[in-house]
Amino acid sequence: MSQDQAVAIFGDYMATGFCEATSDIKRLDQGGWWAVTHTFEGDFKAFRFDQVQALDLGVLSDLGFHDIGAQPNGIPVFSWTSSMSEQVYREAVETIRQDIARGWVYQANLCRVLSAPLQTNLNAVGLWRLLREHNPAPYLSALQVPASLTGLASDVRIVSASPELFLSRHSQTLRSSPIKGTARVASELLEKDNAENIMIVDLVRNDLGQVCQAGSVAVLELLRLEEHPGLVHLVSDIEGVLPDLTSWSEVLQALSPPGSVSGAPKSSALEIISRLEAAPRDIYCGAFGWVNADNHTAQLAVGIRTFWQSTHNGVPVINFGTGAGITWGSDPQGEWNETELKASRLLDIAAMHRESNVG
Repeated sequence: MSQDQAVAIFGDYMATGFCEATSDIKRLDQGGWWAVTHTFEGDFKAFRFDQVQALDLGVLSDLGFHDIGAQPNGIPVFSWTSSMSEQVYREAVETIRQDIARGWVYQANLCRVLSAPLQTNLNAVGLWRLLREHNPAPYLSALQVPASLTGLASDVRIVSASPELFLSRHSQTLRSSPIKGTARVASELLEKDNAENIMIVDLVRNDLGQVCQAGSVAVLELLRLEEHPGLVHLVSDIEGVLPDLTSWSEVLQALSPPGSVSGAPKSSALEIISRLEAAPRDIYCGAFGWVNADNHTAQLAVGIRTFWQSTHNGVPVINFGTGAGITWGSDPQGEWNETELKASRLLDIAAMHRESNVG
């Protein structure tokens, strides 16, 4: 039953009662509560729901969303393949260092996409339940919208344990909280991590400045340490104030793709990403969240620590992206290790299934 229903879960709220799907960003300025996906490459889709309430696991179970796990037997860790091998990734890191040396870029985020075949469609709520138990995250979320309801070519099935705020909106105030700098523990953070974060703060200030009132953009907090399951991050907070009647199209055009997962200058970093990465990022490193057009509030996370379903030769496939920010001070092996660190815990959780996790 749950496989044929639509649901959106963001933080402490859930939405049911699917109404419509759109690829027209102007609809966000016309009212309603929307689950929003905006890929790294710029593909926008939004899904309107008319029933939004506090998260209630009992209601989810009553609707048929009760299975635990992404698949009945989990997704074996050995079944994942990478869009870049370790050697190719290390070589790409060195290429970016050469681009930095010649002045083309200061920093670029280098990512790879992991993929594994599925036996059946991804159980988005089942995987979300596992992440909720084993990897709580500030922007834990799930979206499942079957193609039978939307007329789209395929289902939308996304599950995210993102720790990073792309943007929040409260009336005319926009906030972004980029993450740059990752380690197992705080003592392992490097000077490179501080430099990465500060560069991206400058980039986000510039992005916000394109759409916010002159003089309104400010850094509220710089290099805050956040602890998450299995690792720590450096986070900064930047805010700005939108002029009245600013459209959502203007906001997303100014800020996308997120600076923390592209690089600086952004245009040069995007050229490098297009040149070196073997697979499209899709929702990974894009924006994923909700917009309430009725009261001008929104919360969109950066689509990191994110699983999504696609199809390959008619077979459903689950994907997961991982990456690292590359600077002149980067060590190719260390950057590969960072991508492994970011992925390992999440892939272990995706391998779990109800028989081994439900008492």
